[in-house]
Amino acid sequence: MMRLLRKIYFLFFLFLFVPVNLNGQSARQSFLLEKNWRFFQGEVAQGESMVLDDRTWEKVTIPHDWAIFGPFDRAHDLQDVAVTQNGEKKSTVKTGRTGGLPYVGVGWYRTSFVVPQFEPINKRVVLKFDGAMSEARVYVNGKEACFWPYGYNAFHCDVTELLHRDGRNNMVAVRLENKAQSSRWYPGAGLYRNVHVIVTDKIHVPVWGTYITTPFVSDSIASIKLETSLKNADGKSVRMVTAILDAAGHVVAQKENQQKINYGKPFVQNFEVIKPALWSPETPNLYSASTQVFVDGKLTDRFETRFGIREVRIIADRGFMLNGKIRKFQGVCNHHDLGPLGAAINVSALRYQLQLLKDMGCDAIRTAHNMPAPELVALCDELGLMMMIEPFDEWDIAKCKNGYHRFFADWAERDMVNMIHHFRNNPSVVMWSIGNEVPTQCSAEGYKVASFLQNICHREDPSRPVTCGMDKVSCVLENGFASLLDVPGLNYRTHRYEEAYAKLPQNLVLGSETASTVSSRGVYKFPVVKKGDMLYPDHQSSSYDMEYCSWSNLPDEDFALAEDHHWTMGQFVWTGFDYLGEPSPYDTDAWPNHSSMFGIIDLASIPKDRYYLYRSLWNKKEHTLHILPHWTWPDRVGQQTPVFVYTDYPSAELFINGKSQGIQRKTKNSLQERYRLMWMNTLYEPGEVKVVAYDESGKPAAEKIVRTAGKPFQIKMDTMHDSIAADGRTLAYIRVKAVDKAGNLCPHADGLVQFEVGGAGTFRALANGDPTNLEAFQKPQMHLFNGQLTLIVQSGEKSGKIKIQAKSNGLKEDVLTIQTVLAP
Repeated sequence: MMRLLRKIYFLFFLFLFVPVNLNGQSARQSFLLEKNWRFFQGEVAQGESMVLDDRTWEKVTIPHDWAIFGPFDRAHDLQDVAVTQNGEKKSTVKTGRTGGLPYVGVGWYRTSFVVPQFEPINKRVVLKFDGAMSEARVYVNGKEACFWPYGYNAFHCDVTELLHRDGRNNMVAVRLENKAQSSRWYPGAGLYRNVHVIVTDKIHVPVWGTYITTPFVSDSIASIKLETSLKNADGKSVRMVTAILDAAGHVVAQKENQQKINYGKPFVQNFEVIKPALWSPETPNLYSASTQVFVDGKLTDRFETRFGIREVRIIADRGFMLNGKIRKFQGVCNHHDLGPLGAAINVSALRYQLQLLKDMGCDAIRTAHNMPAPELVALCDELGLMMMIEPFDEWDIAKCKNGYHRFFADWAERDMVNMIHHFRNNPSVVMWSIGNEVPTQCSAEGYKVASFLQNICHREDPSRPVTCGMDKVSCVLENGFASLLDVPGLNYRTHRYEEAYAKLPQNLVLGSETASTVSSRGVYKFPVVKKGDMLYPDHQSSSYDMEYCSWSNLPDEDFALAEDHHWTMGQFVWTGFDYLGEPSPYDTDAWPNHSSMFGIIDLASIPKDRYYLYRSLWNKKEHTLHILPHWTWPDRVGQQTPVFVYTDYPSAELFINGKSQGIQRKTKNSLQERYRLMWMNTLYEPGEVKVVAYDESGKPAAEKIVRTAGKPFQIKMDTMHDSIAADGRTLAYIRVKAVDKAGNLCPHADGLVQFEVGGAGTFRALANGDPTNLEAFQKPQMHLFNGQLTLIVQSGEKSGKIKIQAKSNGLKEDVLTIQTVLAP
């Protein structure tokens, strides 16, 4: 009988949650303003005017980054400054700090939209911007609707009263302005994230109006608390019906409650979920709360909130605990640009990046140093990557002449509240950071500013701890700044971890930003030495992974701290991917450098050697065996050419042309020998390098071979994307290589490759990962960098085949096809 009742109850709720139409119209509508925008770069007098003729403006699709189209130029970001966070006392000429791209200036966007069946008395219409770079002024039908200065944050404005009464031909105009010296890296320019129109009844759940917490979590039962805010419902008796659904859409809990709404208080509902599927990086299980709001018997809104069931705790002397288990962060910091795509957000590009990081064993992302796109957070929910979300690189004291300090006093709290409300239901978000290396950390009353920001986090979301990335250790240990934070985060300064642990009341330390090792993919420098601030005539850094900046360190130091001390919480490496701007160590008038070298993965989304060093420690599911350098050195015959192997196996034997070079074992004699196998005295001779890895019992477990390449013979294209969605947005990443007749990569090939893309898709961008390369990302030709580059193509909106042809003078061409598929 009980089973029958449960089945009847389930069928009732299934019926109840069928979408309801009112007079043929849903209680809530939401759509993107994506196509048919007009764009003009430059100031326009009365650009918001209804009578302005914008037909000659460029036609663009949002998201759009106007600056990524270039050209690269030293003059675009030439600065004479002292970078105080790097310890500089005197100003010097800096080039490439913001990527050498033309992001400075004013841009205007205009489009029109229709609100179907608009009823001014009974409906509300909101414009929501996921980000607009920057100082956005939004106009609707010639009148200003809102202003939001911070380009990284999402914001929204109610435009109901500005719309035409028939809901048709509503013109929205957006003026954006980026000032010179407003950023330390490439910020992008324009409407680079999505723009939404949200139509609701007068009584409705506002933007980010729900807040879900899990007060109790265990393997057998979890409690869920849902707080739902309502607009225009004060004094009303509201009936709310909510079902909790698992990933398969099954109702696992439900409630129907009635409350009178007073003083803007949220409507609270509590649920129990039996045998919950917990969220973690290994099991990213998701649920949704599907809510219907009834007033006077009428459905006024329907709202869905996705969430996960998991518990986050910080334990003194032990660190971070997820679902009752201690774990250490294996994280990376990432800037928001997508390399050759610029700042314009794209879900498939983000997914490609995150999948590369997951394969490396990465389990966490720090958004450096700004609010992320919602698509990134949603993907981290789905794929299983924890997040530290960080809003600011400046507070009230400047780093950049025209940075965020200009707005901090008036806008910091509003920006923080938007950020927290936006992402507090995402299970991937496990910690808030309130800032990065802010100069305020050393001011006498800097702790008051930190307390102000941390208190906002605690007020708006008491479920998560708060940290801050601190680099001035002496200041923050002495002035009380570090001791007031939930979690003290140190940027670099590995030699001071033990001191911080001993002095701070939290009794733990987080590596909020670590390593900053520098390397260029496929570039190897001799002799191989461990040294900071190495500079070379070609403006590259060595991929032997032994070079770093004066203020940073090698990865091995952070590995050892995480392994050796129970009170360390793990790390967030600077950085997962190379990014546009900050070309350290070539940042002092070293044009044409204009992108970072910190990335574990380069600007073309190709892993560097360092990727496999991290993978050998972090990926616990699969084995790693990687040899460096390549073995094509015609000018080094007979010269000392060290060979490194990155592997999770404890030992390995190296053979050159069949002759053993001996067995190396991981030892604690030095940090490098602890995590790398190194044959420092090997002499180069052309032929074959083979490594045989041995397991714990000394038995052969895996082997890998690298061979000397012959002359380049063919261009070869490979992709993991056999088919992609025919939605006009999805991208396919294609690795392009020059290979010899035997298929070996030719590591010195640098020829020009030209592409033709036709059929059911279009060419989107190219990148080769060279931080000195000034070729346009958007032109379908580029030189190889150390034998490789990446081509990105985009689907059209019809099913079919994308045909890609690659040609290079003197080499055999290659043709690749990718299927595009319409959604069912």
